[in-house]
Amino acid sequence: MNEKLSMNDLGRLSSDEFKAIEKNKIILVLDNIRSLNNVGSAFRTSDAFLIEAIYLCGVTGTPPKPEIEKTALGATETVNWKYFKTTQEAIHDLKLKGYYIASIEQAKNSIMLNQFQKPNKPLALVFGNEVYGVEQEIINQSDACIEIPQFGTKHSFNVSVSMGIVLWEMLR
Repeated sequence: MNEKLSMNDLGRLSSDEFKAIEKNKIILVLDNIRSLNNVGSAFRTSDAFLIEAIYLCGVTGTPPKPEIEKTALGATETVNWKYFKTTQEAIHDLKLKGYYIASIEQAKNSIMLNQFQKPNKPLALVFGNEVYGVEQEIINQSDACIEIPQFGTKHSFNVSVSMGIVLWEMLR
């Protein structure tokens, strides 16, 4: 019979253990994300997948804010983050550090997520604004566009759902 695990059974890392452990070489780039709840979800998901850092760009909110903490559940204290005035500045920084830049967007010549071959170098995943998506200028600077296959009538997922789907696929 299945029995729900207790918090002790889960064997979660402490904040100090989390900070000391080697992270997955993935940085999330949030390109003008408006919803602070989506930002909080990015932190919580990044903590769960041991993501290296989050780059918060443009109008994207930064901690500490109650709306971010509501969904982050403390992950703003464990996940490294950095703010950039523009997403272009973040992309420039990542390229200097040797990151492969992949925008998550529906675009001509995009690669379906299930067909994407993860590069043998650090990876930056760009997630765009809830209404407008990833800026075209950022798409132009990206090494690839990854598209999540969809089969229904809607044209997109919520950005926080997209983060979970893409990160799971990158790390499974």
